[in-house]
Amino acid sequence: MPNYQLSHLDQIEAEAIFVLRETAAQFQNPGLLFSGGKDSIVMAWIARKAFHPARMPFPLVHIDTGHNFPETITYRDEFAEKIGARLIVGSVQKSIDEGRVVEEKGPNASRNRAQTTTLLDTVAEYQFDAMLGGGRRDEEKARAKERFFSHRDDFGQWDPKNQRPELWNVFNGRKHPGEHFRVFPLSNFTEMDIWMYMQREGIVLPSLYYAHTRDTVTRNGTILAVSEFVQPREGETVESKTIRFRTMGDATITGAVESTADTMEKIIEEVAAARQTERGNRADDKRSETAMEDRKKEGYF
Repeated sequence: MPNYQLSHLDQIEAEAIFVLRETAAQFQNPGLLFSGGKDSIVMAWIARKAFHPARMPFPLVHIDTGHNFPETITYRDEFAEKIGARLIVGSVQKSIDEGRVVEEKGPNASRNRAQTTTLLDTVAEYQFDAMLGGGRRDEEKARAKERFFSHRDDFGQWDPKNQRPELWNVFNGRKHPGEHFRVFPLSNFTEMDIWMYMQREGIVLPSLYYAHTRDTVTRNGTILAVSEFVQPREGETVESKTIRFRTMGDATITGAVESTADTMEKIIEEVAAARQTERGNRADDKRSETAMEDRKKEGYF
C-alpha cells in the first residue's frame, strides 16, 4: 500500500510550491528577489521544481548596494547563468548618482535604507506586480507579521494592520493600479529547515557560509570582515579569526560568527545549539527596537 505521509521538509516544500504557483496564476509580471543568500537560493531552487520541465517564469531581481561581498556577486552571476534565468540588477549606486537618494554619512553609515528607493524604482521600471522574497517568520518580529501575500500600496508602503486574511490557504491578490504585492513562499521555514533542506537537495552555496579565516574588526559587539568597505577605526584592532556568515547582505552591516563549521553537517549542529537568531549580528537591525518594521513600512524587503 503506498505511503502518502509527507516528511516535514516535504510539507513545507509543497506549501512553498503552492504559493509560487498561486503567484504565477494571480499576477501578470512577478519577479523573484535574489541576493545570493541562502533563502533566496532555496526559493529559486523550489521555483525551478514548481514549474519543471518549463523554465522558471520569474526573472531574478537583485538590489545591489554596491557594497556586497565579491563572493556573493560571483555566485549570483554563475547561478543565474546555470539555471538560464534572466537577471535584473537594481543599483543603489545609480540611485545615488542620479540624486534619487542621499548616501548616509558618518561612522555608522549604511546603504541598507537606500535600497528601498532602488527597489521601488525597479518595481516601477519593470512594472512588477508582485515581488517574491525569501523572508521567513522566524527571522525577526516584523517579518513574523507578514502574510504569504503581503499587500503594498501605490507608494510601496506596508501597513501591518491592513493585511488580508489567509484562511484555508486562500490568497487574495487583487489590487488597484500602482499597487503590488510581496510574496513570501518560505514563511514557515526556519533557519534549521533551510539548512536541512539544502543538505537534502545538495544545494551549493557561496563559500562565505562556511568557516574560513579572514581579517576582522569587532564593532559594537558585531564581528565585521575587513574589506574595502569596512576599514578599522581609531582604537579598533584587526584580528585574524575563523568565521562564517549565517546571513548574507551588505558587507558594511553583515556580522559574522566565530565558527569552525566547514560542512553542512557541522553547520546544522551549530544552528541546533545557537541561542541567538541569525540576524542578531546585523548592525542595521540594532539601530532601534523597530528598525526592520520601520524600513518595511517604507517599502523595504
